[in-house]
Amino acid sequence: MLSAEIEPRITEAFHAHGQGQVLRHLAELAPRQRQEFLAQLAEVDLALMAKLVAELKAQGHRGDAKVDPMTLAPAPYIALGSRTADARAHGESLLREGKVAAFTVAGGQGTRLGWKGPKGTYPATVVTGKPLFRVFAEQIAAAEKRYGCAIPWYIMTSPLNDADTHAFFRDNNWFGRNPSDTFLFPQGTMPSITFEGKLMLEHPSALAVNPDGHGGAIRALHHSGALQDMLARGIAHLSYFQVDNPLVRIVDPVFLGLHARSASSSGEMSSKMVAKRDAAEKVGVFCDVGGGKTGVVEYSDMPSQLTNAVDGQGALRFNAGSVAIHLISLSFLDRLTVGDFALPFHRAKKKVPYWCSTQGKTIDPVEPNAIKFEAFVFDALALASKSLVMETARIEEFAPIKNASGDDSPASSHQIQSNRNGAWLERLGVKVPRRPNGDVNARIEILAQTALEADDLADTDLPREIEAGAELVL
Repeated sequence: MLSAEIEPRITEAFHAHGQGQVLRHLAELAPRQRQEFLAQLAEVDLALMAKLVAELKAQGHRGDAKVDPMTLAPAPYIALGSRTADARAHGESLLREGKVAAFTVAGGQGTRLGWKGPKGTYPATVVTGKPLFRVFAEQIAAAEKRYGCAIPWYIMTSPLNDADTHAFFRDNNWFGRNPSDTFLFPQGTMPSITFEGKLMLEHPSALAVNPDGHGGAIRALHHSGALQDMLARGIAHLSYFQVDNPLVRIVDPVFLGLHARSASSSGEMSSKMVAKRDAAEKVGVFCDVGGGKTGVVEYSDMPSQLTNAVDGQGALRFNAGSVAIHLISLSFLDRLTVGDFALPFHRAKKKVPYWCSTQGKTIDPVEPNAIKFEAFVFDALALASKSLVMETARIEEFAPIKNASGDDSPASSHQIQSNRNGAWLERLGVKVPRRPNGDVNARIEILAQTALEADDLADTDLPREIEAGAELVL
């Protein structure tokens, strides 16, 4: 509960910054509503908002500056098939020493999937329908067993799904994990503003806010105490991934070793990429943004002449698609959060519900009426002194579940999962049925406790042949 001395400081600060309009209903609020509203106001970084508003007014309503195609070149990357034995050995050593933690960005809801609840609770696997959170928990547990270490797991929720996510973990007995090794915390928010730079109310006792973007994960790690918890545990590197990809390889010793020791890496922040399916695929692209710095350019910002550019063999020049898998050092994270937050905030015109005093209700606008601010985690790449990008095979590590149908849907993810698992079995001589287009004609699920990679199946009792249309869990 806020002390009586703090309330006038808050109100004075908002008036001093020209944002006193949000206080117009303060005297009408019940005591509890007043306290909750003032607590929300106390979290607003008014100096940061003043800076963002000043930039908005100086630059007009053009949104983020578009990419200058003359400054871009394809980012260099470590291609599939490169020799990595030394990197694997070093990565495995770091794991055995307990230097690695997992970090899942899990603020989304399953609305686009027709799912009521946090996206991490969505049933994702091919046969058993395990929820995404269980898929990750079992993979982490299998890695802990293999390397004889604890791998703490940090999960960023959102204000919208934080309570439901906590309940899901409790209801599932933390998936057999020690609760003290699983750290859940909510993502931060940023106030939405009018085109004139004024903070908005969603209703009389709450500001209109929006999540601060996946780049806000870095701020949230700091503010939640998660970063300090990692440092106290001796963690040196964080494995970052998003909640919608059931094929992500959370602990990859090769990637870890390259990140930590390769001459191409500063050990600060590294990324995985897959070759784009085609020019039209809606993924960000790794680019050299100048001065030898690596960045990700969103597909919507990529100039069409670069998106469609091909080399002498007819292959896409800008083919390094981002799959939102990164390794980030704790020392780098600490540097990004000392003093002012290092990442820039991007702005976009959006439709934001707002409280209309004259009508006495919250209005859902039909046209964009406000500016939202978000930070993007990949903007940190350009702040690293040297950033490594490693290619991985799409079939091995990228089967996201984003849409109800079509690309990146449950159906497409299930097929990719079966294709990967069928390919693993074929390496060991199992006859796997395939359709004319090359897809595996069976539903195959391989549990993390059975295998984390194809070679782990060598000592498993496998069938000689799988029938077309069969379901198999190993």
